[in-house]
Parts: sequence; C-alpha cells; structure tokens
Amino acid sequence: MPVLAAVPVPDDFEVRTNATFEALMWALSRPGTVQALPVPGMAGIAEALLDRECRVFCEDAALADQIAPFGALPVPLPLADHAFLSLADLERVVQVLVGADLYPDEGATVVAPALFGTGQRLRLTGPGIETATEIAIDGLAPGLWSLRAARCRYPAGFDLFLISGTEVIGLPRSTMIEVL
Repeated sequence: MPVLAAVPVPDDFEVRTNATFEALMWALSRPGTVQALPVPGMAGIAEALLDRECRVFCEDAALADQIAPFGALPVPLPLADHAFLSLADLERVVQVLVGADLYPDEGATVVAPALFGTGQRLRLTGPGIETATEIAIDGLAPGLWSLRAARCRYPAGFDLFLISGTEVIGLPRSTMIEVL
C-alpha cells in the first residue's frame, strides 16, 4: 500500500504573519537595525501578535476595528499587554505596563509610528549590539528617551517596536539609549 505524505501548504495569511513575526523577532534581537515588513503599518503587526489570550489597547479607532477580529480583549492602557499608540504624547508612556523584577513578562509591547533616518540621533548599546549603533528617529515626543530610561529598569520595562511604512526597528527593554 502506498504511503501518502500530506504536506500542508501555507495560505497567504500564514505566509504574511510568519514573515511579520520573523521581522519583529529579528528587530528585537538586533536593536536599531531596520527590518522589512511584508505589509505597511501597525495592522500587520497586530495580525501577527494578537490572539484571544492578549489584552490590547489601541488609541486609533480604525486600527481598533481592524484588530477586533483577532479576538484580543480591548482594555485601558494600564492593563494592556500590547499597546498600539502614538508616542507624541508622554502621558501615554507613563501608563504602559512595565512588569516587575519577579514578573518581567508582565511588561507591555508597545507599537508606535515613527520616521527613520531623520530627527533625534540616538546611540544604542546592550544585548544584540556588538559595540554601539547609532540611529535617527523622528515623530516622537521630546523627553521620551529619558522617561523610557526611568521606566525600563531591566528586567522590568516595555519592549518597543517603531514602525515607518514597511520598516520596523525593535528596542527591547534591555537596550540602553543615549541621546546624542
């Protein structure tokens, strides 16, 4: 009797979300490097990260409507595992979950729009960076980096994905950021 080998064929959704998830993981493991996303904007990231076990905050109503079918529970920002928001206002940053030394996994993942290659120059050091790397980011509130430094006391803190079109930069809580 012949043996039939069934090989699953990924559909477009699976290919897209896997590529997005892989870009996000590379972005966090190599802070400051630009990674390519298969689709622009935050909706593709939500599609790859969110499911019914997640608590999510989204300040943009149109994006919240796109996120709703993924089953994540909409919650106020201080309760969210994942936050999709603009970082033009520092009031939001003080509300983001940072976890604690014993429970660092309770820190949130923040996804925010930014512009790469222009604006504030930053020097990054820490795990995943051989010596130091410099980047320029714009579209974020002045004072963000000092507030982030005060809130991210490794292992507690929040991980940050900055999105510019189809590009993403990851800044994990372990990355030290110096404003130049």
